[in-house]
Amino acid sequence: MSEEKIINIPIDHLENIFGHFDSNIQLIESTLGVTFLTRGDTLKVMGDEGNVRSACAVVNELFELSKKGVDITAQEVQYLLDMEEKDLEEHSVAQLQDDCIAHTTMGKPIKPKTLGQKKYVDAIRNQMITFGIGPAGTGKTYLAMATAITAFQREEVSRIILTRPAIEAGEKLGFLPGDLQSKVDPYLRPLYDALYQIMGGESFARNMEKGLIEVAPLAYMRGRTLDNAFIILDEAQNTTPSQMKMFLTRIGFGSKAVITGDATQKDLPENTKSGLDVAMEVLKSVPEIAICELTGKDVVRHPLVQKIVHAYEVYEKKETKKKDPKTERRNEKRNYRK
Repeated sequence: MSEEKIINIPIDHLENIFGHFDSNIQLIESTLGVTFLTRGDTLKVMGDEGNVRSACAVVNELFELSKKGVDITAQEVQYLLDMEEKDLEEHSVAQLQDDCIAHTTMGKPIKPKTLGQKKYVDAIRNQMITFGIGPAGTGKTYLAMATAITAFQREEVSRIILTRPAIEAGEKLGFLPGDLQSKVDPYLRPLYDALYQIMGGESFARNMEKGLIEVAPLAYMRGRTLDNAFIILDEAQNTTPSQMKMFLTRIGFGSKAVITGDATQKDLPENTKSGLDVAMEVLKSVPEIAICELTGKDVVRHPLVQKIVHAYEVYEKKETKKKDPKTERRNEKRNYRK
């Protein structure tokens, strides 16, 4: 059943909502199968009843974002379109703009951009140990780093410790030249990049010299007790079960730990169990530990990254189904009958 609805939006916000060459509004039209007509500050939405209702919800959210000074891009529009209708009714994406975690050295605010990221940040603040699991581009490490730096600057913790397993991503790099620090730096470069951007090179170097910020391979955590520290374990999917247990038992009084990883991008030797997978199974019933699973909807990189993540998820589901013993037996029976 077709329907028409009128939305009144000030002209100065319409330009931001419509986007460059009306690209944002065209994306809504093509996705939901609706048509928009404008006259002054009046926006008419036409189409099927359910789609018109969804389009109005998306436009109203974009209006709220525009009122908060957000420069609306296709990324925000696509995220709102990807959300289920009930999510738009129960949660306001515009409210995410009120939660500023930190600022970069250029003054750019760091905020959660999706509801999944907001839940992740809240879990880090409220729980002693938080697992952030999800695909590339969901902000797992960056948001954890921003939260850690804020806690350090507010003197809620006395130091920041960043670690990750030193495993090559499917390549053998051989023996690297230089001293020990030079050898491990390439593995830890993504952590350095985030620190430089949020804290600044001078402040980072000064705190490193004082030992208040430590960036080290996971192997160096053995035998230590980490009190009053904010600890981030990155690329946790590349830990072994014994390494993960070792890390989790290092956490001392007054400390907070965040473990991030992408279960689909393991670089462990074949037939080696991931410490992240085991920890998720072992610790899922411990109430003091938060497990936040981010999805392709929480990807905040280029929209193409979202499509890549989704395409791989579909492919991996098909491959898993093929490897299922029951499916294999059914296929064998079919082949035998033929």
